[in-house]
Amino acid sequence: MSSLADELLADSDFESEDDQMSVEDQPMDQDESTPSTNGTQDKANSAQLQHSASDAKSVRNIATFLYSTQCQDILKKIDFFENNKDSRQSGSNEQDEEYQLILLANNMTTEIDNEMQTIHKFIRDNYAPKFPELESLVLNPLDYANTVKAIGNRTDLTNADLRSILPSATIMVVTVTATTTGGRSLSDEEWQRTLEGCDMAIQLDDARKKVINYVASRMSIMAPNLTHVVGSKVAAQLLSAVGGLKEFAKVPSCNVHVIGNSKKAGAGFSVITANPHGDGFLAHAPIILALPQDLRRKGLRIVAAKASLAGRIDCTRSSPDGSMGKRFRDELDQKFEKLLEPPPTKNVKALPVPDEGKKKRRAGQRVRRQKEAYAMTELRKAQNRMAFGEAEVEVGFGDETEGLGMATKQTGKIRAAAIDPRTKVKAPKLKGFARPHLSSSTSGLATSLAFTPVQGIELADPTAAAERVKKANEKYFGDGAFSIIRK
Repeated sequence: MSSLADELLADSDFESEDDQMSVEDQPMDQDESTPSTNGTQDKANSAQLQHSASDAKSVRNIATFLYSTQCQDILKKIDFFENNKDSRQSGSNEQDEEYQLILLANNMTTEIDNEMQTIHKFIRDNYAPKFPELESLVLNPLDYANTVKAIGNRTDLTNADLRSILPSATIMVVTVTATTTGGRSLSDEEWQRTLEGCDMAIQLDDARKKVINYVASRMSIMAPNLTHVVGSKVAAQLLSAVGGLKEFAKVPSCNVHVIGNSKKAGAGFSVITANPHGDGFLAHAPIILALPQDLRRKGLRIVAAKASLAGRIDCTRSSPDGSMGKRFRDELDQKFEKLLEPPPTKNVKALPVPDEGKKKRRAGQRVRRQKEAYAMTELRKAQNRMAFGEAEVEVGFGDETEGLGMATKQTGKIRAAAIDPRTKVKAPKLKGFARPHLSSSTSGLATSLAFTPVQGIELADPTAAAERVKKANEKYFGDGAFSIIRK
């Protein structure tokens, strides 16, 4: 046991350790408070950006990424490598200049999406005085920019061609809403700012398509296994949507098929043009489009699992030649072939010949019961019999008479029905050990000892009882002359 002094020393050591830990934790507390400060700064920056988007005189003041040096250099390198496809260097992917360009171009799509949201906010703020309801009817930023450019500053939408931009149901709602809107016509300066924002949004979308097409053409270098499973175009769309190969490897397989899903507004619009089941880019993969409509939902889950595995393999560079992706694709093809197989045919039993009558069943317990139900009674049998040389008793009713045969000769006694030995319940046969002893030998448990009140235990004579019965009979029947007749 420890003494009181030892316990006090241990307590003092524990307190000193706590003091050291508290001193060491002070910088951590300051670091932990930094994210909250950064979060506050981010909110302030976003609010300032929204305020500047509404107050900016030109879209170039708030959207600077498209004309930045980084974006223009990447676009120029993409043009160079597209025109010189054989300029790829030998060695590992990390040392290849084109591979590094693919990584930069893949991350560039995220910056383009953020820039598109900023431009969309600028267009909405400047076009709201003209048509404030349009932003709630058209949610896609690119569709909104094209719609604003097609409508223009006019009040009559009958001449605006929106068929190549919006679905027919949305066009009808936009046209009806434009007739009842309370907006005003824009001034020339306001319209020029709006038109400049629309043009920049279209240019930004063209740059995004250019980057995605380039990455799709080089996906066999960046993600060969994923390309074998879903195709180069869908693989590029998946990676650009999540922000790169490492981010795609972190996505669970159950969420892969919803990447790229564009939500439609449910304000009474038709859902014919919407994606079925809310599917994203993976629904446009060639392996999914080859399936029937009723199997695509199940096929999406199967392909999403394999695509997630292929993306993780590409992230770790475990199979740079794409052999695992080919193996996954072969497994998917075999599984889908199994799903497309028709069900096994049932054995068709031949129908009986139409002219052939019903088979006669002459035996069996059920047939015997049926025969007993319709069998001739004893009274009817007696009526059908006739005595030789005797007049038959007849009964008449009206003009009809019927002979009774020997039915009138019956004594009136009821005769029990004859029991069919085939249906008679038989007692079960006992086995050898359960049969009663039929031999004349005495049981081994029998004894000749008898317990009497006079002497206790004494030997009993087996013939004594028979002698007593004989003497009693001779005494009772001895006087009769004919009581005992000798045979």
